[in-house]
Amino acid sequence: MQQTPAVKDLVLIGGGHAHLSVLRRFAMRPLPGVRLTLVSRTSQSPYSGMLPGFIAGHYTAREMHFDLRALAHQARCRFILGEVTGLDLAAHEIRFADRPPLEFDLLALNTGSTPALPAKILNDLKLTPVKPIDAFAHRWQAIEARVLSSVTACHVGVIGGGAGGVELVLAMQHRLQAARRERGARVDNLSFTLLCADASVLPGHNASTRAAFTRILAARGIALHTGTRVQEVDGERVAAADGRSFSFDEILWVTTAAPAPWFRASGLDTDAQGYVQVGTDLRSVSHASVFAAGDCAAIAGHPRPKAGVHAVRQGALLAENLQRFFLGQSLQHWVPQQQALAILATGPRHALATRGRWSVQGAWVWRWKDWIDRRFMRKFQSLPAIMAAPDHAIPNALQGEIAALGPLEGRCGGCGAKVAAHTLRSALCALPGADAGMEFDDAAVSEFPAGELAVQSLDGFRSFIDDPWLFGRITAAHAVSDLFAMGATPHSALAHVTLPVNGEDITRRDLVQLIAGARATLGAAGAALVGGHTAEGAEMSLAFSVTGFAPRGALRPKRAPHPGDVLILTKALGTGVLLAADMQGRCFSPWLDAALRTMSEDNGRAARILRGYEVHALTDVTGFGLAGHLGEMLEGSLLRAELDLAELPVLAGAEDRVAGGVRSTLHTRNEHLPDSITLRNAAAHPERHPLLFDPQTSGGLLAALPAEQAQECLRNLQDAGCAAAIIGAVRAI
Repeated sequence: MQQTPAVKDLVLIGGGHAHLSVLRRFAMRPLPGVRLTLVSRTSQSPYSGMLPGFIAGHYTAREMHFDLRALAHQARCRFILGEVTGLDLAAHEIRFADRPPLEFDLLALNTGSTPALPAKILNDLKLTPVKPIDAFAHRWQAIEARVLSSVTACHVGVIGGGAGGVELVLAMQHRLQAARRERGARVDNLSFTLLCADASVLPGHNASTRAAFTRILAARGIALHTGTRVQEVDGERVAAADGRSFSFDEILWVTTAAPAPWFRASGLDTDAQGYVQVGTDLRSVSHASVFAAGDCAAIAGHPRPKAGVHAVRQGALLAENLQRFFLGQSLQHWVPQQQALAILATGPRHALATRGRWSVQGAWVWRWKDWIDRRFMRKFQSLPAIMAAPDHAIPNALQGEIAALGPLEGRCGGCGAKVAAHTLRSALCALPGADAGMEFDDAAVSEFPAGELAVQSLDGFRSFIDDPWLFGRITAAHAVSDLFAMGATPHSALAHVTLPVNGEDITRRDLVQLIAGARATLGAAGAALVGGHTAEGAEMSLAFSVTGFAPRGALRPKRAPHPGDVLILTKALGTGVLLAADMQGRCFSPWLDAALRTMSEDNGRAARILRGYEVHALTDVTGFGLAGHLGEMLEGSLLRAELDLAELPVLAGAEDRVAGGVRSTLHTRNEHLPDSITLRNAAAHPERHPLLFDPQTSGGLLAALPAEQAQECLRNLQDAGCAAAIIGAVRAI
């Protein structure tokens, strides 16, 4: 069954708990005509309820994180990895620091919060803020390594006497003491202090809960200083407002959080602290096209502490109201409960539950909390399958736009399949510097340096990621790679774009993102995008015809290695298997993040460095895999190559997925090791053997150069940020 064309964009900023419910709702009940996009600065989102257990060592990092990219894929939601810097609410645009604005029709915010640090932080090298939690989860591993490697006394200070600070200091003490005991190291020189600005810990909780945790802290030997409001942090020194001073080797900041500064700067109505003001329907009180939930929102007239439990409970309402907005239905309202159940961990597998004036504690409370948390994780680790027939009809407000597109079946081919002229012109004019390098004429005209050779290539593919801007960057980097492999300087490019049938605004937005991404990469390589062709089709695809130039004597041959040459590969292998794993829902998102980063980097830096050496043969490693392209390099010669599998640079996760049986569809046709290639350390690295045949998207350069130049060349490549390695040598037969 063909999908309804998209005519409206619903964009979610942030991977908070409430947005997980939105993804689940759209997976179960998609809304025809509405395209869903999730924007997040990280592809993994931690579950805050499991953070103390993670710090204490009861959970692994993967157990406490949601894989946002995988969840988005299951919900047929685009995933865009990016840091939002602001909003242009009049233009309905989301601003980023390093990519073009993203347009929306309806926006939802669930971004969490940031640390509210004191004004006087003279030297913050010793200070680690806990929020945002996604960043802290990574920094905790560094803190743990430093403390465990220390042979001298280590004093850890935690600033903040709320639930977060109390749970954190108890969890840290439990984990670090246990780890030191496992290593046979001393624990008596490891001390902890909790600084609390209020008269007691856990302000806002009942007296019995405050007293219970005061006793627990004392019993564990954790120093507690109440009424201590921190005013200044300078290196190891923490100064309080009353004149007292403390010295710590590690300082963790767990006090009241703060909202993103761009909320208020964007013109949204905010409360006194800067959180987005919303009504009980979770819609902004100032902008009807913006919703907000979780820590970043403040419900007008119903102040509540920032806690994950509220974001979780708001999720279902947010999902319902976002769909009701497009359906033209009245929004639902929700008033947060006055008292919520809190279950606070105490370090070991023990916890205290409290609500109102009631509290209870014990190991069984921990087991209860563990059951609740794991059940919540399971709910969002795999979303339900999409219903065979959506129970939503096309929203009335969207029917006109969708009907204007005509039926998807029987659409014209030939020039009847072109993107409309006004849509194309609108997209091109929206690009920065649209008048530079692109003319609205029948063909592009270029002038080349006199006496130099033109070098041309053509490459492209159908989209394998949701983000059109990143897809444009990767496709352009892949296309110009052939020019760099020939020793040519990129000059210009022509694009062929195919876009699926959608509403005019959606088509224009996708075209802007695609071309902006491509121009960013082409421009960095020294090439201009001078024209192209656009058409509609079944799915997004992009290709480039690229042209470069080179002096006749500067061209790099593919098939001219010399005996004794060393082989250098400038990028890590594994993009094919990781993209295949992603298609199968079996790729850990940080692995894919790293692969996409390397794919989006063109080979220009490596090519410029290699020009300074006597490179005898040069090619790029792409669809035929390392073995295939190296075989081409040796073809017709009386030479052989020795590859050392132990030295192959490999992307994180590639060996793991190979061991799990994942292969690219082209792998089988590539799986032939030419007689001219022999392997070293094959028995020690069996999982690397299949990577010789893995097709690489925007792979690295493979160079053969004299052995005496190899080490210096390798150092320069690595200093320039290339994941380069010497992988073998060329020998005479």
